[in-house]
Amino acid sequence: MSTSPESLGATLDALALTIASRRGADPATSYTASLLHAGPAKCAKKLGEEGVEAALAAVSGDRAALAGEAADVLFHLMVTLEVCGVTPGDVAAALAVRKGVSGHDEKKSRPEQGLPSGK
Repeated sequence: MSTSPESLGATLDALALTIASRRGADPATSYTASLLHAGPAKCAKKLGEEGVEAALAAVSGDRAALAGEAADVLFHLMVTLEVCGVTPGDVAAALAVRKGVSGHDEKKSRPEQGLPSGK
């Protein structure tokens, strides 16, 4: 797989701006606008579907399919963040707090969020 000259961070920053610009667009002509217009539940549903597709691509061993599905996950995550009013900066701040902390320790410190056991 070739590497892009643009970093993932720069790509996601540009994507966030594009998604935000679609907020007032016509849902009939813009897929992004149609998702934003449908609201958080629809956006979250699409994010979940894409997550499953990415997981299936991962176990298939098809790297190109995984890259494509990962792009879909990131797009739908960014749309979900936008519709919920969470900025990429909010996500970056949450990640910064976790930097240098063991994933096991960080997970133990989180309050229960009503997720099924075995999370």
